Amino acid sequence: MILTTLADSGRIEPLHPLFKRFFDYVKEHDLLHAPLGRIEVDGDRLFINNVEADLTDAATQPLEAHREYIDVHVVLDGEEHFGWRPLADCAAVRQPYDPAADCVLYADRPSSWLTLRPGQAAIVFPEDPHAPVVGEGRVRKLIGKIKLAAD
Repeated sequence: MILTTLADSGRIEPLHPLFKRFFDYVKEHDLLHAPLGRIEVDGDRLFINNVEADLTDAATQPLEAHREYIDVHVVLDGEEHFGWRPLADCAAVRQPYDPAADCVLYADRPSSWLTLRPGQAAIVFPEDPHAPVVGEGRVRKLIGKIKLAAD
């Protein structure tokens, strides 16, 4: 997992061919005032889910992991707590991998926590099970979905 700010995204952009395109899109558009839903940037290779969510209790939020996509979580308004645990330390599968949703859920608890605030980004790879949208209240955020193999 990588934690960064939008202002410092240039250091991250060389790590994947679609990272720069994602960060440029986020910086060039007023997504806080854009409609909620899926934003097509490059078909299934790169899209953004613009969401507003009720935050949930840490004790009930499962860890999720993806195999085909890298997630980039960017908070637009509010803040969220974000749990993480290495994939190698996850053993309690709560919901088996669903290829259509590109998601597996784990009942294991996060081993680390961070708080995401506006202007920050958490980048999670397939080896990064994560528990997003934890806290109280609501959060407005983006979830960038970047195809792992960008070919």
